[in-house]
Amino acid sequence: MKWPVSSSTGFVSRTFALRAFSLLMLPLFVLTLPGCFPVVATGMVAGAMSISDRRTTGAQAEDQAIELKAASRLRDRFSSDKAISTSVVSFNRTALITGSAPDAATKLEIGEIVAKVENVRQVVNEIQLDRPTGTMSYTQDVYVTTRVKLTLLDRRTINANAIKIVTESSTVYLMGLVTEKEANEAASLTARVPGVRRVVRAFEIITEDQRRAIERAVESGGSPPETRGQNPRP
Repeated sequence: MKWPVSSSTGFVSRTFALRAFSLLMLPLFVLTLPGCFPVVATGMVAGAMSISDRRTTGAQAEDQAIELKAASRLRDRFSSDKAISTSVVSFNRTALITGSAPDAATKLEIGEIVAKVENVRQVVNEIQLDRPTGTMSYTQDVYVTTRVKLTLLDRRTINANAIKIVTESSTVYLMGLVTEKEANEAASLTARVPGVRRVVRAFEIITEDQRRAIERAVESGGSPPETRGQNPRP
């Protein structure tokens, strides 16, 4: 399989490579998970994750635009550099950057490019100073993400559908508008999933009052109110 590149020898955008790979491999991974029924489990992961999104529809659209613009600008800047591989995932206008770069200066430049994308409020730059990973690492990351999703969906005390999961080289990044209790429980459960090397909390922490306001709006058939939480990360 060939991943999306700007030229035949250049920069790899992991954002869309991982998504394409996930769509191809998810049914196979679900088949290998003990106790999971292929059709039902796949529907739970792919469908339920969009039902209870705590972001406004406007924030969701802006997040998609941020990811597209960031990928395009990084591709334009590093089109001929095979030593750089990046993924940008935005949630509630916080842009998480993962992947690899050859040196600290390049990592800093990648962060600055993403920070200048319209509507980005905050950048979490998790680029590692290393060589780009290969197909086996992609496979493992998609598998770990699937395991974490199913683990969180199985726990009724947290709203797993409000959490976005990003895996890079077996490090799991958790994003979402969640309460402190939900964040702690999700991080603890994720850390115990086989194959997870490290858990990074990139949550926005909301109050119980904010959570209840969101749930009331959704239950009444409306859209969630615009909500911003506290991010403990620098």
